[in-house]
Amino acid sequence: MNFSELKDFLDEKADVYNNPDFIQDDPVQIPHRFSLKQDIEIAGFLAATISWGNRKSIIKSAEKMLDIMGNSPYDFVLNHSESDLNVFKDKSIHRTFNGEDFGFFISRFKEIYTENESLENLFLVNDNESNFQHSIERFRQKFLGTEKHRTHKHVSSPYKNSSSKRIIMFLRWMTRKDHRGVDLGIWENIDQKYLSIPLDVHTGNISRKLGLLKRTQNDGKTVEELDLVIRKFDDKDPAKYDFALFGLGVSKEF
Repeated sequence: MNFSELKDFLDEKADVYNNPDFIQDDPVQIPHRFSLKQDIEIAGFLAATISWGNRKSIIKSAEKMLDIMGNSPYDFVLNHSESDLNVFKDKSIHRTFNGEDFGFFISRFKEIYTENESLENLFLVNDNESNFQHSIERFRQKFLGTEKHRTHKHVSSPYKNSSSKRIIMFLRWMTRKDHRGVDLGIWENIDQKYLSIPLDVHTGNISRKLGLLKRTQNDGKTVEELDLVIRKFDDKDPAKYDFALFGLGVSKEF
């Protein structure tokens, strides 16, 4: 396919897969259960953080965290006690993300929300930046704090050449405003033009089959390579092609 044909193909597939039916099998359904901005952010960030492996298992594990928080994430974050966190400290949440990690996240959320109305404040993009790479790192340093903890591994660093797939997916959920019913688009001060494709096995494999990528590994440099290509199709909403690439990969249509 030439450039024009490939763009038309990806636009068509993005349109097909970017619809509310997508929600029922995807972790994005977790933040969709809430209306309060802070509830959406906390539920979304936690669901995105554990988004590796089988999607049904991810959703089940995210529901486990919601149950712990009484299905009121923001209230739980602000008003929990140390004993509340100790109850599940030794329990499993999702694979290597355990109760200790969850408790650490809750504690960090409390400090963040004591100082900020929204997580959006921690992801603001500077004028001289073209994507979220630097703002993710700034968020990571603020959220994790200076004291080393086992949980640090669950928040990827683009400065260490990570694809940061889970955070980039969370940013897509919070930032994109296309009124199609999948992405929530609750953040008002960050432009969706800075978004990248959340790079996983599906988006990576389909991108290579379509000739969008040459690099064989899914890392930070590959995200940058895909950024340059995908912005040629649409520099105002590049992340919409995540639906095309992921959908083609999951459906095995291509």
